Amino acid sequence: MTRFEEKRKCAEGDTLVAELRTRAKALGFSSLGIAPANARPDLPEKLDLALASGWHAEMDWMEETRGRRKSPQALWSDVRSVVMVGANYGPDGNPMYRLADPALANVSVYAQMRDYHDVIKGRLKDLAGLLARRTGAEVKVFVDTAPVMEKPLAQAAGLGWQGKHTVLLSRDAGSWLFLGAIFTSADLPASAPESEKCGTCTKCLDICPTNAFPAPFRLDARKCLAYYSVEHKGQIPREFRGPMGNRVFGCDDCLAVCPWNKFASATNDAKLAAREKIRDARLSDMLALDDKRFRDFFAQTPVKRLGSARFLRNCLVAAGNSGDRTHLPAIAHHLIHESALVRGMAVWALRRLADSGEADAERAKSLATEPDPEVRAEWTR
Repeated sequence: MTRFEEKRKCAEGDTLVAELRTRAKALGFSSLGIAPANARPDLPEKLDLALASGWHAEMDWMEETRGRRKSPQALWSDVRSVVMVGANYGPDGNPMYRLADPALANVSVYAQMRDYHDVIKGRLKDLAGLLARRTGAEVKVFVDTAPVMEKPLAQAAGLGWQGKHTVLLSRDAGSWLFLGAIFTSADLPASAPESEKCGTCTKCLDICPTNAFPAPFRLDARKCLAYYSVEHKGQIPREFRGPMGNRVFGCDDCLAVCPWNKFASATNDAKLAAREKIRDARLSDMLALDDKRFRDFFAQTPVKRLGSARFLRNCLVAAGNSGDRTHLPAIAHHLIHESALVRGMAVWALRRLADSGEADAERAKSLATEPDPEVRAEWTR
């Protein structure tokens, strides 16, 4: 290739990237960057360390997809470039303030709105279509739907850097950035990678109520409240029930405390804005949801995927932490719920709020018919 041809190819590449950026902005993405597919040769070592340390807890899919997760080429051998996009979903105000009101059912910021997988994937396909038309190259779109290590690739693409809490941080969005990836066989001009800018700050590590960070930039899911309230399928371990407070889905503490955050209507995108009825949900109302009303209330949000039984499990933990005896009738009602998860947490919540006479009466009725050993164990502890 002659020098003239090289210059022309570079100019064409820059023009294409500019067109992609313009289209991405029109689609509602706040940032776009490009990384070579081989930009992070350190990923296999990092992944192996996390899995060997057991930090993935019971998320067996991480181990099962280890081989494909290690690099973009392991997932698709023809990939040459990775286009990373970010969508700012920042809240209007600091969600930490909601933890002080035990009457609220605190849902993580990202889950207060329409499921980002549904919102972003269609937009990403639009952008990928433009890329395919302009280059004739193959494209594949991923929004947390395949074993892609999005955060390291986003850092390589210049969207931000992984903070000490392991979440991607952005100058503009702070900790509140949804990510999407387009793998392509096209060889695109790479963006400058972003360098880590956390300095000596450890606020995100210090605020964690369960000490889930064994070291900066490392998260142990076995101690993480977000993991237990969203991914965990069993009873909440006893040592984490008190620290859960009124968190009924996820935990934003390490994100919200970061000094890079901005709280001022970060997005005008209605589909990525919090639904007030979820943001301001009362714990008493959540305890009264049956399965149908749960599905209706959380329609099209990440919370719906949790299922009503696990959500009630979390709400009963919040009730037990509330100190509010007005929840006792709802708690007692759930002692006969069809799910052992719900019954077990109802036992724990009742024993936290009821006096000894009330608890003994419910205990006698429950143990007379309770078949589940874990629920029975909650009464006898």
